[in-house]
Amino acid sequence: MADPKGFLTTPRREWPRRPVEERVHDWDEVHVPGALLPLIAPQADRCMDCGVPFCHEACPLGNLIPEWNDLVSREDWRAAADRLHATNNFPEFTGRLCPAPCEAGCVLAINQPAVTIKNVECAVADRAFEEGFAPPAPPDRLSGRTVAVIGSGPTGLAAAQQLTRAGHTVVVYERDDRIGGLMRYGIPAFKMEKRHLERRIAQMRAEGTKFRTGTAVGRDLDAAALRSRYDAVVIATGATAWRELPVPGRELTGVHQAMEYLPLANRVCEGDLEVSPLSAAGRHVVIVGGGDTGADCLGTALREGAASVTQLDIYRRPGEERDEDTEPWPTYPKVYRLSAAHEEARDLGSAPVADADARLFAASTLRFSGDADGRVRWAHLVDVDAGRRPVAGTERALPADLVLLALGFSGPDRSDGLLARLGVDVEPRGTIARDADFATNVPGVFAAGDAARGQSLIVWAIAEGRAVAAAVDRRLTGGTSRLPAPIGPYDRPMTA
Repeated sequence: MADPKGFLTTPRREWPRRPVEERVHDWDEVHVPGALLPLIAPQADRCMDCGVPFCHEACPLGNLIPEWNDLVSREDWRAAADRLHATNNFPEFTGRLCPAPCEAGCVLAINQPAVTIKNVECAVADRAFEEGFAPPAPPDRLSGRTVAVIGSGPTGLAAAQQLTRAGHTVVVYERDDRIGGLMRYGIPAFKMEKRHLERRIAQMRAEGTKFRTGTAVGRDLDAAALRSRYDAVVIATGATAWRELPVPGRELTGVHQAMEYLPLANRVCEGDLEVSPLSAAGRHVVIVGGGDTGADCLGTALREGAASVTQLDIYRRPGEERDEDTEPWPTYPKVYRLSAAHEEARDLGSAPVADADARLFAASTLRFSGDADGRVRWAHLVDVDAGRRPVAGTERALPADLVLLALGFSGPDRSDGLLARLGVDVEPRGTIARDADFATNVPGVFAAGDAARGQSLIVWAIAEGRAVAAAVDRRLTGGTSRLPAPIGPYDRPMTA
Protein backbone atom coordinates (compact mmCIF):
# COMPACT_ATOMS: atom_id res chain seq x y z
CA MET A 1 0.00 0.00 0.00
CA ALA A 2 1.45 3.33 -1.06
CA ASP A 3 0.01 5.34 1.84
CA PRO A 4 -0.51 3.33 5.04
CA LYS A 5 -2.64 6.16 6.44
CA GLY A 6 -4.61 6.95 3.30
CA PHE A 7 -7.86 5.48 4.59
CA LEU A 8 -7.48 7.61 7.75
CA THR A 9 -6.61 10.93 6.12
CA THR A 10 -8.45 10.92 2.78
CA PRO A 11 -12.26 11.04 2.56
CA ARG A 12 -14.14 9.21 -0.18
CA ARG A 13 -14.70 11.36 -3.25
CA GLU A 14 -16.60 10.12 -6.29
CA TRP A 15 -16.55 11.12 -9.93
CA PRO A 16 -18.68 14.31 -9.99
CA ARG A 17 -21.75 14.52 -12.20
CA ARG A 18 -22.54 17.35 -14.58
CA PRO A 19 -25.27 19.79 -13.47
CA VAL A 20 -28.73 18.31 -13.93
CA GLU A 21 -30.01 21.25 -15.99
CA GLU A 22 -27.15 20.70 -18.42
CA ARG A 23 -27.10 16.94 -18.80
CA VAL A 24 -30.84 16.34 -19.28
CA HIS A 25 -30.59 18.26 -22.56
CA ASP A 26 -28.12 15.84 -24.13
CA TRP A 27 -27.30 12.12 -24.21
CA ASP A 28 -23.68 12.41 -23.13
CA GLU A 29 -22.49 10.53 -20.05
CA VAL A 30 -23.61 12.17 -16.84
CA HIS A 31 -20.14 12.59 -15.32
CA VAL A 32 -17.90 15.64 -15.74
CA PRO A 33 -15.37 14.83 -18.48
CA GLY A 34 -11.81 14.80 -17.20
CA ALA A 35 -12.82 15.26 -13.57
CA LEU A 36 -12.09 11.69 -12.52
CA LEU A 37 -8.36 11.48 -13.13
CA PRO A 38 -7.26 14.06 -10.53
CA LEU A 39 -9.22 12.17 -7.85
CA ILE A 40 -8.02 8.67 -8.53
CA ALA A 41 -4.53 8.39 -7.04
CA PRO A 42 -5.59 9.72 -3.61
CA GLN A 43 -8.70 7.52 -3.70
CA ALA A 44 -6.62 4.46 -4.56
CA ASP A 45 -4.44 5.35 -1.56
CA ARG A 46 -7.45 4.62 0.65
CA CYS A 47 -7.15 0.90 -0.16
CA MET A 48 -5.76 -0.86 2.91
CA ASP A 49 -4.23 -3.81 1.01
CA CYS A 50 -6.09 -6.15 3.36
CA GLY A 51 -4.56 -9.46 4.31
CA VAL A 52 -7.85 -11.08 3.26
CA PRO A 53 -9.35 -8.78 0.59
CA PHE A 54 -13.07 -9.52 0.64
CA CYS A 55 -13.51 -7.37 -2.46
CA HIS A 56 -12.06 -10.37 -4.34
CA GLU A 57 -14.81 -12.64 -3.05
CA ALA A 58 -17.55 -10.07 -3.64
CA CYS A 59 -16.47 -9.70 -7.28
CA PRO A 60 -17.26 -12.79 -9.40
CA LEU A 61 -14.39 -11.91 -11.72
CA GLY A 62 -11.93 -12.07 -8.82
CA ASN A 63 -10.49 -8.70 -9.80
CA LEU A 64 -7.07 -8.04 -8.26
CA ILE A 65 -8.31 -4.84 -6.69
CA PRO A 66 -5.64 -4.13 -4.04
CA GLU A 67 -2.93 -4.71 -6.64
CA TRP A 68 -4.19 -2.22 -9.19
CA ASN A 69 -5.15 0.24 -6.48
CA ASP A 70 -1.54 0.22 -5.33
CA LEU A 71 -0.27 0.64 -8.89
CA VAL A 72 -2.65 3.54 -9.54
CA SER A 73 -1.61 5.26 -6.32
CA ARG A 74 1.96 5.09 -7.67
CA GLU A 75 0.69 6.23 -11.11
CA ASP A 76 2.01 3.12 -12.83
CA TRP A 77 -0.85 3.05 -15.32
CA ARG A 78 0.57 0.44 -17.67
CA ALA A 79 1.03 -2.13 -14.90
CA ALA A 80 -2.38 -1.24 -13.46
CA ALA A 81 -3.99 -1.83 -16.87
CA ASP A 82 -2.25 -5.21 -17.16
CA ARG A 83 -3.50 -6.32 -13.74
CA LEU A 84 -7.01 -5.07 -14.48
CA HIS A 85 -7.25 -6.82 -17.84
CA ALA A 86 -5.87 -10.03 -16.36
CA THR A 87 -9.29 -10.73 -14.88
CA ASN A 88 -11.74 -8.49 -16.79
CA ASN A 89 -12.13 -8.23 -20.56
CA PHE A 90 -14.22 -5.07 -20.40
CA PRO A 91 -13.46 -2.94 -17.32
CA GLU A 92 -14.75 0.21 -19.03
CA PHE A 93 -18.19 -1.46 -19.12
CA THR A 94 -18.19 -2.60 -15.50
CA GLY A 95 -16.63 0.67 -14.38
CA ARG A 96 -19.72 2.45 -15.69
CA LEU A 97 -22.54 -0.09 -15.39
CA CYS A 98 -21.77 -2.45 -12.51
CA PRO A 99 -23.39 -1.70 -9.11
CA ALA A 100 -20.03 -2.57 -7.54
CA PRO A 101 -20.56 -5.51 -5.16
CA CYS A 102 -16.80 -5.22 -4.62
CA GLU A 103 -17.35 -1.95 -2.77
CA ALA A 104 -19.94 -3.57 -0.52
CA GLY A 105 -17.30 -6.18 0.33
CA CYS A 106 -14.52 -3.64 0.93
CA VAL A 107 -13.10 -4.11 4.43
CA LEU A 108 -13.05 -0.35 4.88
CA ALA A 109 -16.84 -0.40 4.42
CA ILE A 110 -17.26 -2.06 7.81
CA ASN A 111 -17.19 1.35 9.47
CA GLN A 112 -16.30 3.90 6.74
CA PRO A 113 -17.27 4.71 3.15
CA ALA A 114 -15.72 2.10 0.87
CA VAL A 115 -12.85 2.65 -1.53
CA THR A 116 -14.11 4.02 -4.88
CA ILE A 117 -13.16 0.78 -6.62
CA LYS A 118 -15.53 1.30 -9.53
CA ASN A 119 -14.15 4.76 -10.32
CA VAL A 120 -10.56 3.53 -10.16
CA GLU A 121 -11.43 0.69 -12.51
CA CYS A 122 -13.03 3.07 -15.01
CA ALA A 123 -10.05 5.44 -14.90
CA VAL A 124 -7.57 2.64 -15.53
CA ALA A 125 -9.61 1.24 -18.43
CA ASP A 126 -9.95 4.63 -20.13
CA ARG A 127 -6.30 5.48 -19.58
CA ALA A 128 -5.30 2.11 -21.05
CA PHE A 129 -6.94 2.96 -24.36
CA GLU A 130 -5.71 6.55 -24.37
CA GLU A 131 -2.11 5.46 -23.79
CA GLY A 132 -2.20 2.36 -25.98
CA PHE A 133 -1.93 -0.07 -23.06
CA ALA A 134 -4.73 -2.32 -24.43
CA PRO A 135 -3.60 -3.34 -27.93
CA PRO A 136 -5.23 -6.22 -29.80
CA ALA A 137 -3.89 -9.59 -28.66
CA PRO A 138 -4.31 -12.00 -31.58
CA PRO A 139 -3.21 -15.61 -31.05
CA ASP A 140 0.23 -16.76 -32.12
CA ARG A 141 -1.29 -19.67 -34.02
CA LEU A 142 -4.72 -21.06 -34.86
CA SER A 143 -6.05 -24.30 -33.44
CA GLY A 144 -8.10 -25.23 -36.49
CA ARG A 145 -11.21 -25.40 -34.29
CA THR A 146 -14.32 -23.28 -34.84
CA VAL A 147 -16.84 -21.85 -32.38
CA ALA A 148 -20.15 -20.05 -32.93
CA VAL A 149 -21.25 -17.64 -30.23
CA ILE A 150 -24.93 -16.69 -30.37
CA GLY A 151 -25.48 -13.30 -28.78
CA SER A 152 -23.20 -10.28 -28.50
CA GLY A 153 -23.91 -9.01 -25.02
CA PRO A 154 -21.16 -8.97 -22.36
CA THR A 155 -21.25 -12.77 -21.97
CA GLY A 156 -21.00 -13.49 -25.68
CA LEU A 157 -18.29 -10.90 -26.26
CA ALA A 158 -16.20 -12.09 -23.30
CA ALA A 159 -16.47 -15.72 -24.42
CA ALA A 160 -15.61 -14.80 -28.00
CA GLN A 161 -12.56 -12.76 -27.05
CA GLN A 162 -11.19 -15.44 -24.75
CA LEU A 163 -11.68 -18.20 -27.32
CA THR A 164 -10.21 -16.10 -30.13
CA ARG A 165 -7.13 -15.35 -28.05
CA ALA A 166 -6.81 -19.09 -27.36
CA GLY A 167 -6.45 -19.66 -31.11
CA HIS A 168 -9.92 -20.81 -32.10
CA THR A 169 -11.83 -19.30 -35.02
CA VAL A 170 -14.87 -17.58 -33.51
CA VAL A 171 -17.94 -16.13 -35.19
CA VAL A 172 -20.42 -14.09 -33.15
CA TYR A 173 -24.03 -14.07 -34.37
CA GLU A 174 -26.26 -11.13 -33.37
CA ARG A 175 -29.91 -10.74 -34.33
CA ASP A 176 -29.83 -6.92 -34.21
CA ASP A 177 -28.13 -4.75 -36.80
CA ARG A 178 -25.29 -3.77 -34.46
CA ILE A 179 -23.11 -5.64 -32.00
CA GLY A 180 -23.58 -5.17 -28.27
CA GLY A 181 -26.87 -6.72 -27.17
CA LEU A 182 -28.47 -4.82 -24.30
CA MET A 183 -25.36 -2.66 -23.98
CA ARG A 184 -26.18 -1.32 -27.43
CA TYR A 185 -29.93 -0.86 -27.36
CA GLY A 186 -30.92 -1.35 -23.71
CA ILE A 187 -28.43 0.80 -21.81
CA PRO A 188 -28.94 4.54 -22.46
CA ALA A 189 -26.00 6.52 -23.79
CA PHE A 190 -26.02 8.78 -20.73
CA LYS A 191 -24.89 5.76 -18.70
CA MET A 192 -22.35 4.51 -21.23
CA GLU A 193 -21.56 6.21 -24.52
CA LYS A 194 -21.41 3.69 -27.36
CA ARG A 195 -17.88 4.75 -28.34
CA HIS A 196 -16.63 2.55 -25.52
CA LEU A 197 -18.42 -0.42 -27.08
CA GLU A 198 -17.14 0.41 -30.56
CA ARG A 199 -13.59 0.59 -29.23
CA ARG A 200 -13.74 -2.96 -27.86
CA ILE A 201 -15.40 -4.33 -30.99
CA ALA A 202 -12.60 -2.85 -33.08
CA GLN A 203 -10.06 -4.52 -30.77
CA MET A 204 -11.83 -7.87 -31.14
CA ARG A 205 -11.99 -7.58 -34.93
CA ALA A 206 -8.26 -6.89 -35.00
CA GLU A 207 -7.71 -10.03 -32.92
CA GLY A 208 -9.62 -12.13 -35.44
CA THR A 209 -13.14 -12.45 -34.03
CA LYS A 210 -15.76 -12.35 -36.79
CA PHE A 211 -19.21 -10.83 -36.42
CA ARG A 212 -22.48 -11.54 -38.22
CA THR A 213 -25.23 -9.01 -37.49
CA GLY A 214 -28.88 -9.09 -38.50
CA THR A 215 -28.92 -12.87 -38.08
CA ALA A 216 -31.39 -14.47 -35.70
CA VAL A 217 -30.24 -18.06 -35.34
CA GLY A 218 -33.34 -20.24 -35.40
CA ARG A 219 -35.29 -17.84 -37.60
CA ASP A 220 -32.90 -16.43 -40.24
CA LEU A 221 -30.38 -19.25 -39.95
CA ASP A 222 -31.18 -22.88 -39.24
CA ALA A 223 -29.88 -23.71 -35.76
CA ALA A 224 -29.24 -27.38 -36.48
CA ALA A 225 -27.25 -26.50 -39.59
CA LEU A 226 -25.21 -24.02 -37.58
CA ARG A 227 -24.45 -26.70 -35.00
CA SER A 228 -23.18 -29.07 -37.68
CA ARG A 229 -20.91 -26.40 -39.12
CA TYR A 230 -18.98 -25.60 -35.91
CA ASP A 231 -16.99 -27.64 -33.42
CA ALA A 232 -18.82 -25.91 -30.54
CA VAL A 233 -21.70 -23.49 -30.04
CA VAL A 234 -22.14 -21.09 -27.12
CA ILE A 235 -25.65 -19.79 -26.47
CA ALA A 236 -25.33 -16.36 -24.85
CA THR A 237 -28.58 -14.74 -25.93
CA GLY A 238 -29.37 -13.22 -22.54
CA ALA A 239 -32.67 -13.23 -20.67
CA THR A 240 -34.82 -11.21 -23.04
CA ALA A 241 -38.24 -12.72 -22.26
CA TRP A 242 -39.81 -9.85 -20.34
CA ARG A 243 -42.23 -10.31 -17.48
CA GLU A 244 -45.80 -9.20 -18.03
CA LEU A 245 -48.26 -7.32 -15.83
CA PRO A 246 -51.61 -9.14 -16.09
CA VAL A 247 -53.96 -6.38 -14.97
CA PRO A 248 -57.08 -4.91 -16.59
CA GLY A 249 -56.23 -2.31 -19.21
CA ARG A 250 -52.89 -3.86 -20.19
CA GLU A 251 -54.15 -4.01 -23.78
CA LEU A 252 -54.61 -0.23 -24.05
CA THR A 253 -52.52 1.69 -26.56
CA GLY A 254 -49.66 3.42 -24.80
CA VAL A 255 -48.80 0.56 -22.42
CA HIS A 256 -45.42 -0.83 -23.47
CA GLN A 257 -42.57 -2.93 -22.22
CA ALA A 258 -39.43 -1.03 -21.22
CA MET A 259 -37.45 -2.96 -23.83
CA GLU A 260 -39.82 -1.77 -26.52
CA TYR A 261 -39.20 1.81 -25.41
CA LEU A 262 -35.46 1.98 -24.64
CA PRO A 263 -34.14 0.55 -27.94
CA LEU A 264 -36.02 3.21 -29.91
CA ALA A 265 -34.46 5.99 -27.85
CA ASN A 266 -31.04 4.44 -28.42
CA ARG A 267 -31.71 4.29 -32.15
CA VAL A 268 -32.34 8.02 -32.12
CA CYS A 269 -28.89 8.45 -30.56
CA GLU A 270 -27.42 6.12 -33.22
CA GLY A 271 -28.95 8.31 -35.95
CA ASP A 272 -31.39 5.68 -37.20
CA LEU A 273 -34.46 7.70 -36.23
CA GLU A 274 -35.11 11.41 -35.95
CA VAL A 275 -37.74 10.94 -33.23
CA SER A 276 -38.74 7.81 -31.33
CA PRO A 277 -42.29 6.64 -32.16
CA LEU A 278 -42.71 6.06 -28.41
CA SER A 279 -41.20 9.37 -27.35
CA ALA A 280 -42.24 10.60 -23.91
CA ALA A 281 -42.25 14.23 -25.08
CA GLY A 282 -45.17 16.08 -23.49
CA ARG A 283 -46.59 12.89 -21.95
CA HIS A 284 -47.36 11.86 -18.41
CA VAL A 285 -45.22 8.77 -17.94
CA VAL A 286 -45.70 6.03 -15.34
CA ILE A 287 -42.95 3.43 -14.97
CA VAL A 288 -43.95 0.17 -13.27
CA GLY A 289 -40.88 -1.38 -11.66
CA GLY A 290 -38.28 -0.02 -9.27
CA GLY A 291 -35.07 -1.55 -10.67
CA ASP A 292 -32.28 -0.33 -12.92
CA THR A 293 -34.30 -0.75 -16.11
CA GLY A 294 -36.98 1.49 -14.62
CA ALA A 295 -34.34 4.08 -13.76
CA ASP A 296 -33.07 3.92 -17.35
CA CYS A 297 -36.61 4.63 -18.56
CA LEU A 298 -36.82 7.52 -16.09
CA GLY A 299 -33.64 9.20 -17.32
CA THR A 300 -34.64 8.64 -20.94
CA ALA A 301 -38.14 10.10 -20.47
CA LEU A 302 -36.69 13.19 -18.79
CA ARG A 303 -34.37 13.77 -21.76
CA GLU A 304 -37.25 13.34 -24.19
CA GLY A 305 -39.18 16.12 -22.42
CA ALA A 306 -41.91 14.24 -20.54
CA ALA A 307 -44.58 16.34 -18.85
CA SER A 308 -44.19 14.20 -15.73
CA VAL A 309 -42.56 10.90 -14.81
CA THR A 310 -43.44 8.69 -11.84
CA GLN A 311 -41.78 5.37 -11.01
CA LEU A 312 -43.69 2.75 -9.01
CA ASP A 313 -41.74 0.42 -6.72
CA ILE A 314 -43.69 -2.33 -4.97
CA TYR A 315 -41.09 -2.55 -2.21
CA ARG A 316 -40.82 -0.23 0.76
CA ARG A 317 -38.21 2.47 0.68
CA PRO A 318 -34.99 0.92 2.03
CA GLY A 319 -33.02 2.53 4.81
CA GLU A 320 -29.97 4.72 4.40
CA GLU A 321 -27.68 2.27 6.23
CA ARG A 322 -27.02 -1.46 5.97
CA ASP A 323 -29.17 -3.68 8.21
CA GLU A 324 -26.46 -5.70 9.94
CA ASP A 325 -28.92 -8.35 11.10
CA THR A 326 -30.33 -9.26 7.69
CA GLU A 327 -27.59 -8.06 5.30
CA PRO A 328 -24.30 -8.09 7.20
CA TRP A 329 -21.02 -7.04 5.64
CA PRO A 330 -19.66 -8.15 3.16
CA THR A 331 -22.97 -8.95 1.39
CA TYR A 332 -24.45 -6.44 -1.05
CA PRO A 333 -27.04 -4.50 0.96
CA LYS A 334 -30.40 -3.20 -0.17
CA VAL A 335 -30.07 0.45 0.85
CA TYR A 336 -31.51 3.67 -0.51
CA ARG A 337 -29.46 4.74 -3.55
CA LEU A 338 -29.84 7.84 -5.68
CA SER A 339 -28.97 7.07 -9.28
CA ALA A 340 -28.21 9.83 -11.76
CA ALA A 341 -31.74 9.53 -13.17
CA HIS A 342 -33.35 9.80 -9.73
CA GLU A 343 -31.18 12.81 -8.94
CA GLU A 344 -32.44 14.43 -12.14
CA ALA A 345 -36.07 13.64 -11.31
CA ARG A 346 -35.60 15.07 -7.83
CA ASP A 347 -34.06 18.33 -9.01
CA LEU A 348 -36.58 18.77 -11.84
CA GLY A 349 -39.60 17.81 -9.73
CA SER A 350 -40.74 15.37 -12.39
CA ALA A 351 -43.36 13.68 -10.19
CA PRO A 352 -45.15 16.06 -7.81
CA VAL A 353 -47.26 13.22 -6.34
CA ALA A 354 -44.26 11.00 -5.58
CA ASP A 355 -41.41 11.10 -3.13
CA ALA A 356 -38.53 13.46 -3.76
CA ASP A 357 -36.87 11.37 -6.48
CA ALA A 358 -39.97 10.41 -8.56
CA ARG A 359 -40.34 6.99 -6.90
CA LEU A 360 -43.54 5.90 -5.21
CA PHE A 361 -42.50 3.12 -2.86
CA ALA A 362 -44.80 0.36 -1.59
CA ALA A 363 -47.16 0.97 -4.51
CA SER A 364 -48.86 -1.71 -6.60
CA THR A 365 -50.64 -1.32 -9.93
CA LEU A 366 -54.30 -2.35 -9.93
CA ARG A 367 -55.38 -1.50 -13.49
CA PHE A 368 -55.14 0.99 -16.35
CA SER A 369 -58.02 2.94 -17.83
CA GLY A 370 -58.26 4.82 -21.08
CA ASP A 371 -60.31 7.03 -23.33
CA ALA A 372 -62.89 6.21 -25.98
CA ASP A 373 -60.12 5.64 -28.54
CA GLY A 374 -58.52 2.93 -26.44
CA ARG A 375 -55.51 4.97 -25.34
CA VAL A 376 -54.29 4.74 -21.78
CA ARG A 377 -55.04 7.80 -19.66
CA TRP A 378 -54.83 6.67 -16.04
CA ALA A 379 -52.81 4.24 -13.93
CA HIS A 380 -54.71 3.06 -10.85
CA LEU A 381 -52.60 2.00 -7.88
CA VAL A 382 -52.81 1.14 -4.21
CA ASP A 383 -50.39 1.19 -1.30
CA VAL A 384 -49.19 -2.19 -0.05
CA ASP A 385 -47.85 -3.37 3.28
CA ALA A 386 -44.62 -5.29 3.91
CA GLY A 387 -46.30 -8.47 2.68
CA ARG A 388 -47.38 -6.69 -0.53
CA ARG A 389 -51.02 -6.80 0.55
CA PRO A 390 -53.22 -3.82 -0.49
CA VAL A 391 -53.87 -1.22 2.19
CA ALA A 392 -57.56 -0.33 2.36
CA GLY A 393 -58.49 3.23 1.46
CA THR A 394 -55.26 4.04 -0.42
CA GLU A 395 -56.44 3.56 -4.00
CA ARG A 396 -55.71 6.46 -6.30
CA ALA A 397 -55.03 7.23 -9.97
CA LEU A 398 -52.14 8.91 -11.75
CA PRO A 399 -52.42 10.56 -15.18
CA ALA A 400 -50.67 8.29 -17.67
CA ASP A 401 -50.30 8.85 -21.41
CA LEU A 402 -47.38 6.41 -21.57
CA VAL A 403 -46.89 3.40 -19.28
CA LEU A 404 -43.60 1.50 -19.28
CA LEU A 405 -43.36 -1.97 -17.73
CA ALA A 406 -39.92 -2.61 -16.23
CA LEU A 407 -40.57 -5.84 -14.34
CA GLY A 408 -37.46 -7.80 -15.26
CA PHE A 409 -36.91 -10.85 -17.42
CA SER A 410 -37.67 -14.55 -16.98
CA GLY A 411 -35.23 -16.22 -19.38
CA PRO A 412 -34.26 -16.41 -23.05
CA ASP A 413 -36.77 -15.55 -25.75
CA ARG A 414 -38.02 -18.75 -27.36
CA SER A 415 -40.00 -17.19 -30.20
CA ASP A 416 -37.15 -17.59 -32.73
CA GLY A 417 -37.10 -21.38 -32.33
CA LEU A 418 -33.39 -21.54 -31.47
CA LEU A 419 -33.71 -23.73 -28.38
CA ALA A 420 -36.39 -25.96 -29.84
CA ARG A 421 -34.50 -26.55 -33.08
CA LEU A 422 -31.32 -27.43 -31.22
CA GLY A 423 -33.24 -29.63 -28.78
CA VAL A 424 -31.80 -27.87 -25.73
CA ASP A 425 -33.45 -28.64 -22.40
CA VAL A 426 -34.94 -25.79 -20.40
CA GLU A 427 -35.36 -25.45 -16.64
CA PRO A 428 -38.87 -25.01 -15.16
CA ARG A 429 -38.10 -21.32 -14.52
CA GLY A 430 -37.37 -20.78 -18.23
CA THR A 431 -33.57 -20.71 -18.27
CA ILE A 432 -31.37 -23.12 -20.24
CA ALA A 433 -30.38 -26.27 -18.37
CA ARG A 434 -26.65 -26.99 -18.15
CA ASP A 435 -24.19 -29.11 -16.21
CA ALA A 436 -21.14 -28.21 -14.12
CA ASP A 437 -19.13 -27.61 -17.33
CA PHE A 438 -21.65 -25.14 -18.80
CA ALA A 439 -22.68 -27.86 -21.29
CA THR A 440 -26.29 -28.40 -22.32
CA ASN A 441 -27.84 -31.78 -23.04
CA VAL A 442 -26.82 -31.37 -26.70
CA PRO A 443 -23.17 -32.41 -27.32
CA GLY A 444 -21.01 -29.45 -28.24
CA VAL A 445 -23.59 -26.83 -27.22
CA PHE A 446 -22.88 -24.68 -24.18
CA ALA A 447 -24.96 -22.03 -22.42
CA ALA A 448 -23.80 -19.02 -20.42
CA GLY A 449 -24.92 -15.68 -19.07
CA ASP A 450 -28.46 -14.62 -18.27
CA ALA A 451 -29.88 -17.19 -20.71
CA ALA A 452 -28.81 -19.91 -18.27
CA ARG A 453 -28.20 -18.08 -14.99
CA GLY A 454 -31.24 -15.84 -15.11
CA GLN A 455 -31.29 -12.06 -14.93
CA SER A 456 -28.09 -10.88 -13.29
CA LEU A 457 -25.38 -8.18 -13.29
CA ILE A 458 -22.95 -7.27 -16.04
CA VAL A 459 -20.00 -8.38 -13.91
CA TRP A 460 -21.54 -11.85 -13.59
CA ALA A 461 -22.20 -11.88 -17.33
CA ILE A 462 -18.53 -11.23 -18.12
CA ALA A 463 -17.45 -13.82 -15.55
CA GLU A 464 -19.78 -16.36 -17.19
CA GLY A 465 -18.31 -15.55 -20.60
CA ARG A 466 -14.79 -16.14 -19.35
CA ALA A 467 -15.77 -19.35 -17.57
CA VAL A 468 -17.69 -20.87 -20.49
CA ALA A 469 -14.75 -20.05 -22.76
CA ALA A 470 -12.51 -22.15 -20.52
CA ALA A 471 -15.04 -25.01 -20.63
CA VAL A 472 -15.25 -24.88 -24.43
CA ASP A 473 -11.47 -24.69 -24.73
CA ARG A 474 -11.12 -27.80 -22.56
CA ARG A 475 -13.48 -29.69 -24.84
CA LEU A 476 -11.71 -28.57 -27.99
CA THR A 477 -8.20 -29.26 -26.71
CA GLY A 478 -8.84 -32.58 -25.04
CA GLY A 479 -9.29 -31.70 -21.38
CA THR A 480 -6.86 -28.91 -20.55
CA SER A 481 -7.10 -25.13 -20.86
CA ARG A 482 -5.00 -22.15 -19.90
CA LEU A 483 -8.05 -19.90 -19.89
CA PRO A 484 -9.24 -18.79 -16.44
CA ALA A 485 -12.62 -19.87 -15.11
CA PRO A 486 -13.55 -17.37 -12.39
CA ILE A 487 -16.90 -18.95 -11.52
CA GLY A 488 -18.90 -22.13 -11.89
CA PRO A 489 -22.42 -22.31 -13.30
CA TYR A 490 -23.93 -22.81 -9.83
CA ASP A 491 -22.03 -20.02 -8.04
CA ARG A 492 -24.17 -17.22 -6.65
CA PRO A 493 -23.54 -13.83 -5.00
CA MET A 494 -22.76 -13.79 -1.30
CA THR A 495 -25.85 -13.75 0.89
CA ALA A 496 -26.42 -13.92 4.61
